[in-house]
Amino acid sequence: MCIHGHFYQPPRENPWLEAVEVQDSAAPYHDWNHRVTAECYAPNAASRLLDEQGRIVVLRNNYRRISFNFGPTLLAWMEHTHPDLHAAIQLADRESLRLFGRGNALAQVYAHCIMPLASPRDQQTQVRWGIADFVYRFGRRPDGMWLPETAVDRRTLAVLAENGIRFTILAPSQAARVRYGGGEWADVARAGIDCQRPYRCDLGNGLTITLFFYDGNISHAIAFGGLLNDGRELAQRLTDATKQRPSGEHGTPNGPPPIAHIATDGESYGHHHRFGDMALAAAIETIEREGRVRLTNYAAYLDHVTVVDEVDIHENSSWSCAHGVERWRADCGCRTGGQPGWNQAWRTPLRAGLNWLKAQLDTLFEQQARALLHDPWAARDAYIDVVLRRDSERREAFLHQHARRTPRRPTRTRIWQLLDMQRYALLSFTSCGWFFDEPTGLETTQVLSYAARAIQLAAQLGSDLEPGFLRQLEPLRSNLPEYGSGPDIYRQLVHPQVTDPPRVAAHYAMNSVFTPTARETAVYAYRVTSLDQALERSGDTAITIGRIQLRTEATEESRDFRYAALYLGGHDMHCAVAEETPDYADLKTRLLATFASEPLTELVRHIDRAFGGAFYTLRHLFVAERRRILDHLTAQVVAACSADYERIVNSNRRLLDFLAQAHVPLPPELALAMRFVLRQHLERAVADFLAGTQSADAAVAVWADAQRRSVMPAMDTIRQQLEQALLQAVELVAAGDTPRGVARAHAILDLAQHLGLSLHLWRAQNRYYVMVMAGDRPSWEGTALEQVRGLGERLSFHLRELDAPPPRAD
Repeated sequence: MCIHGHFYQPPRENPWLEAVEVQDSAAPYHDWNHRVTAECYAPNAASRLLDEQGRIVVLRNNYRRISFNFGPTLLAWMEHTHPDLHAAIQLADRESLRLFGRGNALAQVYAHCIMPLASPRDQQTQVRWGIADFVYRFGRRPDGMWLPETAVDRRTLAVLAENGIRFTILAPSQAARVRYGGGEWADVARAGIDCQRPYRCDLGNGLTITLFFYDGNISHAIAFGGLLNDGRELAQRLTDATKQRPSGEHGTPNGPPPIAHIATDGESYGHHHRFGDMALAAAIETIEREGRVRLTNYAAYLDHVTVVDEVDIHENSSWSCAHGVERWRADCGCRTGGQPGWNQAWRTPLRAGLNWLKAQLDTLFEQQARALLHDPWAARDAYIDVVLRRDSERREAFLHQHARRTPRRPTRTRIWQLLDMQRYALLSFTSCGWFFDEPTGLETTQVLSYAARAIQLAAQLGSDLEPGFLRQLEPLRSNLPEYGSGPDIYRQLVHPQVTDPPRVAAHYAMNSVFTPTARETAVYAYRVTSLDQALERSGDTAITIGRIQLRTEATEESRDFRYAALYLGGHDMHCAVAEETPDYADLKTRLLATFASEPLTELVRHIDRAFGGAFYTLRHLFVAERRRILDHLTAQVVAACSADYERIVNSNRRLLDFLAQAHVPLPPELALAMRFVLRQHLERAVADFLAGTQSADAAVAVWADAQRRSVMPAMDTIRQQLEQALLQAVELVAAGDTPRGVARAHAILDLAQHLGLSLHLWRAQNRYYVMVMAGDRPSWEGTALEQVRGLGERLSFHLRELDAPPPRAD
């Protein structure tokens, strides 16, 4: 038996910043990557197995026992934002080598494009980049590769085979005909294919590939039929599947041993279905304990069988479009829901527009790169090595191998611009851009933003493609009247993201008014070196004047700027940026003197004259810093108001007490003041408790007062503080300070209980489990052992390992 999970999120990075900006629709998380990671990817690396009393008996890394693939761009994001999880996934693949003889991980086509709709050249690059990313992360070549949306044609399969891929996985509906054991070809459109066999697909020119067709019924029940409601039922369905091998007219009892296997989106296990990871872990545990079938992965299975059956596929087919691959180029009727009356006719001009743009970019690339690179397309294939780690060693090795001659700085930048232009052109075909119902959604605007970045790089290389691209988008229409046509969507939702070095310099300048900066500072995908800076304050106003060198990391473009940022108080900022000029020292002296002695309106005029009139405000800050600064400014306003709220409450204390005793609801205005004051008092009392300056009694008293008044303050901040403190308490125990750590953990849990808070124990539980299972854990005996066991009970554990030498951690 083999269980496969396809774990994927579309790339969400702002292409100018190479970072994922805040996505409010994913609240309370920063963005959808963080949300799905918290709900699915991380839980599957430490899934809970429970006993009959609901206590945790083991944490299971599900990735060790299932076949899986992760999108390369998702793993690239995870490597930087969740390195421990990234490492746990890598470890799972290494452990599966020990368990099964072959690793569980499969590669994936790099940018999740619909392969049958890509050009042969782009197909090769997408596959080669996917393989290179896999080797970088897992330290071995992949045996199998996942095709996005399982979209396939024979040309795609040939590209996989040419690049050493042994197998891929398809939906049963994608099989057209089969030949069992060298017999006659038989159509399987009606009877269906035997999904428990591997099949050889002959691609001509001596190329073959093995195809697995997953069990469609069980896979559908997992994704859409509620089968993840009970892990034991899931195990039973999977085990029963091994007894249900078809034996119809075209079947044969001979052939390789059967393999029952399923494939679904990995997000089913936790994101789409809450606690789906635990159902999967319970199913795996049941299957292994009962021993009626043996878990394996596809590559390990192929090592022990001979593939004797043959298959032909339906050309241009996929697992998520009943019309083949039309979902990614036409209004075929496939949709996710949307509103009545909506249509997806916009898919056709989006595909046509991006195809037009890609053709223009390819021509530009080939024309300019052939003078700089031995083989431009081979260089593009190899560029993934630089993308994966942009260090000087990899850059120099790349240029040594592919550049016609050792390039100087401007030529180096031109080479990187050409290659990065191609990278964004490839990313603009990410399949999610067409999958959903409305072109103003996150996914479609994301692929348009990649196109915009490629267009910007083309402009830097001397080719203005934006007007032609917008003409191509003219037939595209949103279902929402306020957005209008494709060019309107582009101007409203994409163009505001477009960033250039002057804006980055302005961001740095404005941010430096509020945050001290080092001489070398990373600003997203740029590196800033401060050459000079002066900062003067006067009351609520401030001015900063400076010189910087700004380097774009991807292209090595380097430019010098001078700047002046005048903070006028509140949210008012006036910032100007210009290329460096020889009169900087005189300008700095004049502006500082004007700030010290002249009206601010005069200073604004001086800045505009010196820098040419164009200016930036806080609106031009990138989202994260803009929100951080605005949060700081609004916090100042709230702090100024807090005294007023306190005065209102204190001045009317007797009336408020009488209203509470008489069970009379507070008027909304007074309730607002009381809720604010109680929240501040409670947060202050909890902070004092955590700092050790007072007991929890003060916080409990404030909470009791809130209950008496029927005014419940917001508790999110307090919950987060207690969760973090609990994790730190467990860290104390792991470090050997058992009495203090255990006592503090109990006190935190007691306080949470008094406050009616249900803490999210996930991180503390993980740390406790790793501590108990570690071979070098502290030596607990007598009272200490009982203390650790008692803490485990509070954290919902029931671990036999505390009474025996620790086994190998899972």
